[in-house]
Amino acid sequence: MSESRIMDWDDAYSNAAHIPEGPTYPDRWAASAAKFREQMLGAGRLRQDIAYGPHERNRFDLFLPEGTPRGLVVFVHGGYFIATDKSTWSHLAAGSLAHGYAVALPSYVLCPEASIPQIGQQVAAAIRAAAAAAEIAGPIHLAGHSAGGHLVARMSTVTTPLDAGTLERVRKTVSISGLHDLRPLRNTRMNEALRLDAETARNESAALLDPLPGTDLICWVGADERPEFLRQNALPQNLWSSFDVRVQSVEEPERHHYNVVDGLTDPDHRLLRTLLDL
Repeated sequence: MSESRIMDWDDAYSNAAHIPEGPTYPDRWAASAAKFREQMLGAGRLRQDIAYGPHERNRFDLFLPEGTPRGLVVFVHGGYFIATDKSTWSHLAAGSLAHGYAVALPSYVLCPEASIPQIGQQVAAAIRAAAAAAEIAGPIHLAGHSAGGHLVARMSTVTTPLDAGTLERVRKTVSISGLHDLRPLRNTRMNEALRLDAETARNESAALLDPLPGTDLICWVGADERPEFLRQNALPQNLWSSFDVRVQSVEEPERHHYNVVDGLTDPDHRLLRTLLDL
């Protein structure tokens, strides 16, 4: 039997180098996001930089649909816990807004200024604050990409930082290209900023924790992604199979780590309809 052993962990978790025109994507996201925010501001349907904590990055943007919101979607950005913020991803609210859902996009303090457990606490605080908005009742749907996928999946584990009242409203969680086992990141140069030790990596890895009963989690990944992301995507379904949860893994054809989130912009896309449980 042949064995496959990863010798270069930095390459295993590198995306841009393995995606055609990969380095151009951040500027393209930023441009799409800025244009979308301008449109929503002009329509009076965007509230920017709502504080959920004391740090300057403890802010979220709230996009409102026409009419009374049917519920709330919270999208948590990725960037390996060390990069990007809410302003890069505003356009991803479009699909949920078309179905009548309000959408909150939080930023959070990045590593190494904050630890990964502290980032989880911040995301929980952002979800609580967005859910408490006076005009938003109904169910909460959580989505996150890459590191953000880890963060939303982490909300549904037995050591969740999310309060019980908010958890009762969470109907569906979609982890997109999520990092569900943080231990491999200790082998990368990124760990100089992440500062993960063995105990923290294990205690914060969603797939290694018991899920809360009734959890409904979809793990969604591009079929053309790096092998490690395909493996990470399958972990919750494999490791949570004996629990009282609904968990599925999906590999979307012809999608990679940078364009797999595009389905959130399309009201009719399977990813968006899965998130909203339509």
